[in-house]
Amino acid sequence: MKTDTLIGQEISEKINNKTKPLGALGMLEKLAFQIASVQNTLFPKLVSPHIIVFAGSHGIAAKGVSAYPSEVTPQMVLNFMNGGAAINVFTRQHDIQLLLVDAGVDYDFEKSEKLIDAKINHGTSNFLEQPAMTSEECSQCFERGAELVRQVKATGCNVIGFGEMGIGNTSSAALIMSKLLALPIEDCVGRGTGLDDQQLLQKIAILSEALKIHQNVSSDPVTVMQTFGGFEIAMMCGAMMEAARQNMLILVDGFIASASYLCAFQMFPSIKSNAIFCHQSDEKGHRLLLNALEVEPVLKLDLRLGEGTGCALAYPILTSAVAFFNEMASFESAGVSNKSS
Repeated sequence: MKTDTLIGQEISEKINNKTKPLGALGMLEKLAFQIASVQNTLFPKLVSPHIIVFAGSHGIAAKGVSAYPSEVTPQMVLNFMNGGAAINVFTRQHDIQLLLVDAGVDYDFEKSEKLIDAKINHGTSNFLEQPAMTSEECSQCFERGAELVRQVKATGCNVIGFGEMGIGNTSSAALIMSKLLALPIEDCVGRGTGLDDQQLLQKIAILSEALKIHQNVSSDPVTVMQTFGGFEIAMMCGAMMEAARQNMLILVDGFIASASYLCAFQMFPSIKSNAIFCHQSDEKGHRLLLNALEVEPVLKLDLRLGEGTGCALAYPILTSAVAFFNEMASFESAGVSNKSS
């Protein structure tokens, strides 16, 4: 944590002196400590929560790495805009502001207040043929993501989550994970949108070929993102790093968001203090990725949807952590005897 030793001790004492056995609130105590530490206060608060969903199309989708065709990406963006997706339901339920971003969808949307146009290009290139994006495109993603976060921060928001939509993006995430963590691609690849056994083997073969084609590419996170990433993954990465620079709480969603975070973490290690991992996805590689990052997810609900849904579902638990920390009586204030020494 970035917290100095004195305030860290005070936060721990405040948690431990609540009317409960030591550690009895489990993960809530860890979250309360982290939130108070990031905000460097004994009276933390969550203000104007936002979730940004970045959408992008992937050139590799044409090779059959997903159970769904690439046109589902713009169709789902329209569904988001119409309020019909899972992330719409959960953000409405928990009063979270939802922002939708076209990071690089292969479709020309009509101008709408419901969609932020940050389009880099009409989808990435097929990384079986060339790097997914140019160096300039990757840099533009980082900067546009950062600018969006600066705009959100200006509204007073201090807690921000990130989601994504992009058919083919579990392939990008698996390659990023494999390259940056030096893990076999087989350990990183999952069923994504619901591949059967034969389709999964085909996906592994395609991604193995991609690694072979780009075997001389360095393991530098920017280069790996440029080679295998999606516009939505890269833009999210830039957004996460800016959120850390702004000292906001960062809610990390599932497998794709965690792969984006992995790049951000390798570029900006202090981001870890601000990051809360909302859930462990049912996607095969996610558990290994969380273990490699040495982080503990808040939820495990066998989700594999993306969209930031895990962030929205975990957010009420964060509010409970803050509530007990701020409002629960201490042994002294309640006149309750503490544990015998």
